[in-house]
Amino acid sequence: MLSILRYLAWQPRPVPASAIARELGLPRSTTYHLLHELIDAGFVVHLADDRRYGLGVSAYEIGTGYVRQEPLQRLARVPLSALTDATGHVAHLAVMHGREVLYVIEERPPGRAPLVTDVGVRLPAALTASGRSMLAWLPAAAVRALFPGPDAFVLRHATGPRTLRELRELLADARRAGYATEHGEVTPGFSSVAAAVRDHGGHPVASVALTFPYADAGGAAEGGGAAEGREAAVERLASLVQQAAAEIGRRIGGSPAERPVRGPLLRARPGEARKRGRRGALGASRRPLRFPGYFVRYQYSGRNVYSGLKATFFSLLVTAWTA
Repeated sequence: MLSILRYLAWQPRPVPASAIARELGLPRSTTYHLLHELIDAGFVVHLADDRRYGLGVSAYEIGTGYVRQEPLQRLARVPLSALTDATGHVAHLAVMHGREVLYVIEERPPGRAPLVTDVGVRLPAALTASGRSMLAWLPAAAVRALFPGPDAFVLRHATGPRTLRELRELLADARRAGYATEHGEVTPGFSSVAAAVRDHGGHPVASVALTFPYADAGGAAEGGGAAEGREAAVERLASLVQQAAAEIGRRIGGSPAERPVRGPLLRARPGEARKRGRRGALGASRRPLRFPGYFVRYQYSGRNVYSGLKATFFSLLVTAWTA
C-alpha cells in the first residue's frame, strides 16, 4: 500500500490503475484490491469519470502532520550548530518554495551581524547558493517549468543568471562539484557555499549553506596569490558544508549515497558501524524496514523514539494539495 501511495505522490496528476500495476510490478487484481483498501481509508480517491486514481484527504492530513511536527528542523539544528562552531560563519537551512528558497533555520556565531537570510525570509532560488544546490538535483523538466522565461529571473544587484541556459550552466557545475556557490549576488561583499540534503530517493528536501565575508575566505595561499588562497578556503568550507548536509540526510533516512563523509565535524561513535550492521541503518530492529522513508528517529537521553513523519509524507502533502 505504501508503495502505491509513494508512486501517486510523485505523479503530477491522477493515473489509471493499469499504470500503477505496470510501474510497481503488481498483478492487476492485487492492484485493485489495494486501491479499494486505500479508498476506504481515505488515502486514495477514485475519479470514476476519468477512470483514474489520485491521493485523498487522508494523505493530505498526514502531510500536514509532517509540517506541524517539523522533524527536518529538529534533526538539522545540531549539525548546523556544529558547522557554525567549526567555521565561525553563519549557517542556514533552507527549503524550496516554488522558484524561491525559504530559510527555516539560522545559526549565527556571537558577534556576527544579522544577514538578509534570516528565518522566514524568501529569496530567488536561482540567485542563492542554497537554491542552486537544490535545483541542481531536480529533473531538467522541473527546472524548465520553474523558469520558463526571462521574467522568472530576479536580480538583486545586477548579477546572476538571466536565462535558463545560464542557470543550467551553474547547476551543472554545482552537480559536478557537489556544492553550489554565489559571490556578492545576494549581498555585496559576502559569499555563500551550499550543499543539498537529499532524501532516500535522491530528491533534494533542503539545503545547508554557509555565508561569510568574501575577504574572510582565506588569504594568499603558500606559493600562490590571494585568488588561489580564497579558492582553497572556499573548497575547505564546502567540504564541511557537505559533511553537515550528509549528516542531516542520514538523520532523515537519506539514500546510502548520502551517508556522511567522516571528518572534523562528524566523528563516528564507538561501535556505530557494528551497531548499524546488526540493527539496520535506523537501529529500529534486527529485521530490515520494509518501507523506509516514513518515520523519523529522535534520540532523547540515549533512547530511540520513533515519532513524526518523514519527507515522503511531505511529498504526499504537496501532491494532494496541488492535484
